[in-house]
Amino acid sequence: MISRKSFSVFALALVLGIAAVSAFGQSSTDPQKTRQRTTAANQDNDKKSKPPATGERLEPDDTAKPSSDVPQETLANRSEQISEESAINNSYNNFFNTYRLGPEDVISVVVFNQDRYSRAGIIIPPSGRISLSLIPGGIFVNGKTVDEVAEIIKKRYDEYIIDPQVTVSLDKASSYRYSVLGDVGQPGIRLMNHRLTVTEALAEAGGVLTTGNKSGVVVFRRQPNGQLARIPVNVSAIYKGKAPDNTYLAPGDQIVVPGNTLKKVQTIMGLASIASFARIFTGGW
Repeated sequence: MISRKSFSVFALALVLGIAAVSAFGQSSTDPQKTRQRTTAANQDNDKKSKPPATGERLEPDDTAKPSSDVPQETLANRSEQISEESAINNSYNNFFNTYRLGPEDVISVVVFNQDRYSRAGIIIPPSGRISLSLIPGGIFVNGKTVDEVAEIIKKRYDEYIIDPQVTVSLDKASSYRYSVLGDVGQPGIRLMNHRLTVTEALAEAGGVLTTGNKSGVVVFRRQPNGQLARIPVNVSAIYKGKAPDNTYLAPGDQIVVPGNTLKKVQTIMGLASIASFARIFTGGW
């Protein structure tokens, strides 16, 4: 026969066992325990990963926003424009940095924190010698770049100023000239105030006429020994993209555009007309 104490222990163990089994079953079947916690980030990821159902309306936040409202064509044009401006600026900077000063050019000399030694708007005379304060006899600048002139002035002012900071700028380029002759719209002598290719010079001269031979353009350039060098330039091939446009002019160059077959025909017709007029006038006909 079971005693009262043993029965109490047995009853307590039975109750604990039933409670444990009940808790295990509830934890394995409770959907609240297994369901993943939903956050705003998870909802956004679910929306991005799942395609919208057919006919379902997309809200503005459901679609990816474009990186820019500017059309691609406009962006491409802007990039091309910036590239062209950069190329032009580089060309101009290269021209002015390597420019050799000559008569009628205008320069300015600036000495930092020394206004009385600075001078603006100096027109270089034919002699090529400019006058400056504290420099007897002036400085000869013809054939020199602005950087070379600045270095000369700095050395001369070093006797009077402690560590002088000298800057020389080219305000106006007037000594570089070239000429365009032959079958162009506006032949003549022109001022070279920036770096020019042969095709750019022809464009500034009004372009090649229909009677001009674009394939036979020649540039005559005087050499140090006094002789003229003949530089052929096939402008027709450049216009067609078959040759690079990389023939740059030097000061004193002469561009000659000869006539083509059409001009020869026109000349012959003109001579024939003159001959006919002469015969009629003299009573030959």
